[in-house]
Amino acid sequence: MLHSAFRLVVPCWLLCKYKALLPPASTPIERNISIPSLILPEKLTIMPSHELGESIPPDTAHAVSVSLPTWASNVGYEEGEKWVVNRMTTGYPRFFVHRSIAAFAEVILSTYGRDGQQHAMLFPIASASRRCVDFIRERCTPELANQVSTVNLALDTSKEGAGALAHLKPTISAVLYPADAQPLAKQYWQHTGDGASSRRAEFCAGLFKDGLMVRVPDSPKAANGLDAGGPRPSRGPRRYQRAGSIDGIIHPPTKAPAVQSPEVQESSRFLEERFGRNLDLGLVDKARSAIRRRITSTLSGDMDLLDGPLPSFESSNTRGVPALQESDVFLFPCGMNAIFNAHQALLKSREPRKSISFGFPYVDTLKILQKFGPGCQFYGHASSEDLDDLEKRLKEGERFLALFCEFPGNPLLVCPDLKRIRRLADKFDFAVVVDETIGTFANINVLVDADIVVSSLTKLFSGDGNVMGGTAVLNPQGKYYRKIKDTMINTFENTYWPEDIIYLERNSRDFASRVERVNVNSEAICQVLVNHPAVKHVYYPKVNPSRIHYDAYRLPTGGYGGLLSVVFHSQPAAQAFYDAVEIAKGPSLGTNFTLCSPYVLLAHYQELPWAASLGVDPYLVRVSVGLEETGSLREVFETALRAATAASSA
Repeated sequence: MLHSAFRLVVPCWLLCKYKALLPPASTPIERNISIPSLILPEKLTIMPSHELGESIPPDTAHAVSVSLPTWASNVGYEEGEKWVVNRMTTGYPRFFVHRSIAAFAEVILSTYGRDGQQHAMLFPIASASRRCVDFIRERCTPELANQVSTVNLALDTSKEGAGALAHLKPTISAVLYPADAQPLAKQYWQHTGDGASSRRAEFCAGLFKDGLMVRVPDSPKAANGLDAGGPRPSRGPRRYQRAGSIDGIIHPPTKAPAVQSPEVQESSRFLEERFGRNLDLGLVDKARSAIRRRITSTLSGDMDLLDGPLPSFESSNTRGVPALQESDVFLFPCGMNAIFNAHQALLKSREPRKSISFGFPYVDTLKILQKFGPGCQFYGHASSEDLDDLEKRLKEGERFLALFCEFPGNPLLVCPDLKRIRRLADKFDFAVVVDETIGTFANINVLVDADIVVSSLTKLFSGDGNVMGGTAVLNPQGKYYRKIKDTMINTFENTYWPEDIIYLERNSRDFASRVERVNVNSEAICQVLVNHPAVKHVYYPKVNPSRIHYDAYRLPTGGYGGLLSVVFHSQPAAQAFYDAVEIAKGPSLGTNFTLCSPYVLLAHYQELPWAASLGVDPYLVRVSVGLEETGSLREVFETALRAATAASSA
């Protein structure tokens, strides 16, 4: 159905120029968006290994992974070798600055940059830029701090037709700084997940090119596109001085994303084709609500947002917490941003104290706890001995803000004793934050014993590998619920770009059925690996000693998830297996297709001895299992294992 109000307000030239937030139907990128995601193929073809540096999925403009098809290419990437980094077309979005973002950053730098400023980092709103600036200035010299500045851009609603785009809130805020501040800016951007999404950057770059997005003062009023001032002349260089790679160093600048030329087209046909069933921007709020309902397990995947209002919220199927409401679910642009905001909410709602990082950590979770508050107590094994030591500290009077853990952990798939942690938290007054990304709420229910559950929706909840997302869910029966929720409401910043929301809602409709298939395939691959003579150890919740803790929260219909890790008897065997396995190979997990990586090399290359001291083998291979036909997957892994065996006996 057409949206007449939109059609009447927007002049034809603007309709033609800003057709949609999606590419034209003839463009190969994001091809899967028009395929009804509720219909799973009976047999999915295994995605083979791709050329070095190619996006995963291939031909996808906003892919969240990149092909590193050989062991040597992973090492070469970590060493910054040109034969690897110069071929990178994309990368994981918190470790690689997307070309669209880099291009728009270059335009902003050349337009507003001052002498000595060589870099720009893009954020969705001014407050995120201010936090980045504060982070840099607290850690650098006064001279360097004085060379850091911000530029805020917003929609100029005084221009003809621009008001119709105001509900998108197309804002961009840039931090401009010298090359010496790049490491600090990168740390903030990577750890917090506060950066602008590539889709937001593309859309705003087009607006800026046509004079519809202009500089505004750093004020709440300006954030709405008012009091816009024009650009000032540039007095500084317009260059990036270092080549890029997926570790967050920006790529050499490319030209700004092109905005399509005006086309002669009847506006009603345009609206039906571009803002109709493909991407109706009027449905963004419903899509956001549908995602939140899906996370609480109260909305089935077959709900069509065009069929009318969402059904009334029912509290009979809400993760075993009857009081859980849609308003207890907060959405963020990525999973790390959810963790960052959960930590900040706890610091603001309770007396600021050190937190506890329990279990081998995802690198940025630990950095958040170390760098954005009073610090943290780290327990790397998630063992009963670690809990004994924690209990001893607590009994001696030491107090903490919160305990952060993953369930299960990455990459060893260890599950902490969450029951005991909950008892200690109740007795000694600290909150419990559980990252359920790997287990997923379709398999386990950890909310009953957590104060906050966080998750990366980029992973299996989406599956398609073309959009980022994150969530924090509050337990309404938790001791600190009221204080945390009031803080979250008062401080929450809605920076999730509307187009990303639309993609995530579409992708997640078949989440439950995909999890079922992934569970079956993962168990099958585990069986192939676990008894093979070339394999030293397999880490998987079903075969780990900590299975008892996983089973305590496993749902009656739940399985053991889609992630497993394998360690071989030798490094040559691990390398031979990785090089031979004919599946997609690159960072990330939770994709609909099977994906693997030498995870420890990628995540901890500069600290391999430290990882080994915590029982994490440097040559571990992590496998994220997908939806392919089980027999075909078995054959692929058996072939790769033969290569590992040959390397072991060589």
